[in-house]
Amino acid sequence: MIDRENIFIILPYFCLLFIGMVMVASSSVYVSEDIYGTPFHFASRQIIFFIVGIVATIVALSIPSNLFLTLDWVILMGSFLLLIALFFPGVGTEVNGSLRWIRLGPINIQPSEVSKLALVIYISGYCVRRLGEINTSLGFFRPLIVLAFFGLLIMSQPDLGSTLVIGALVIAVLFFAGISFFQFSLLVLLMGSLAAIAIYLEPYRYIRFISFTEPFENFYGPGWQLSNALLGIGRGEWFGMGLGNSLQKNLYLPEPHTDFIFAVIVEEFGLIGGLIVILLFALLIYGILVTSIKALELGKLFQGLLAFGAGILIAIQVVFNLGVNLGLLPTKGLTLPFISYGGTSLILFMFLMGMVLRINFENKTIK
Repeated sequence: MIDRENIFIILPYFCLLFIGMVMVASSSVYVSEDIYGTPFHFASRQIIFFIVGIVATIVALSIPSNLFLTLDWVILMGSFLLLIALFFPGVGTEVNGSLRWIRLGPINIQPSEVSKLALVIYISGYCVRRLGEINTSLGFFRPLIVLAFFGLLIMSQPDLGSTLVIGALVIAVLFFAGISFFQFSLLVLLMGSLAAIAIYLEPYRYIRFISFTEPFENFYGPGWQLSNALLGIGRGEWFGMGLGNSLQKNLYLPEPHTDFIFAVIVEEFGLIGGLIVILLFALLIYGILVTSIKALELGKLFQGLLAFGAGILIAIQVVFNLGVNLGLLPTKGLTLPFISYGGTSLILFMFLMGMVLRINFENKTIK
């Protein structure tokens, strides 16, 4: 039975996937032609990722959610070992100065994306097992030690964006689980301070941070990406240039099919198209949070925290990606969930949605 709660999840979910398939095909034409000599290299791979993602959704939907609570440490250690494996000679693949991928034949696995899913499961399970202790010093700091190890490994790639995402994710779930406002404020201050130090100590990060405030003053330098993204957004006006008619994706805008795909969406479909995408994400996150609250009302703490973590993870990544595209945040290299090109990101977010749908199903059938 499809009720209102299901519609708020299923309808925006598949609409976003459809938009992603269309926009990856549109935004990657020139890049694909330039690199591979064929216009639909990335589009054809994204179709394969989508099919695998559908299988991942079905698999997650068929697994009882309590099994993730039982296996949370196994999943966490598996993702931790993947992060360590990156640094072994011949295992990790370096692209544009970043060591973020493990190549398995035609497939590239991004361990930092796996760690996001693993931490959602782990922190939800931790809060269930240690609910009475998370306000104590020991109970409060235990998950932070885990977060620190993951953060150090991801920062070593280097990948500040993903580090900030997992940090914000863990803090949000801990706060939802019941840590005090003082502890929450302390964590936010600590994460902000560490991020500021990381930016200041790396010249390229510092230049990128400074240049995003005035990108057109550094048009042919650090401001190139953001300047071209803003030009594309401006060209879109109200209703856009039409599907396939983006100018900026014609080798002006770097990564038009990944980090800056939202700029191409607005250029081709205008402000109205961009607002529709934002509305779909808002509806999806709303539906996930309703599922979380329903699970908590039924006394299913783990399921409630897991669904909340899934919704917050999607929300954080959407806010970061849109913030970068709109010039509100410095460039971070984060994908737009369900829309940007990328196998690991798409498949894992689709698996995450399968978990949410499973929790939604259990809310109605398992008391």
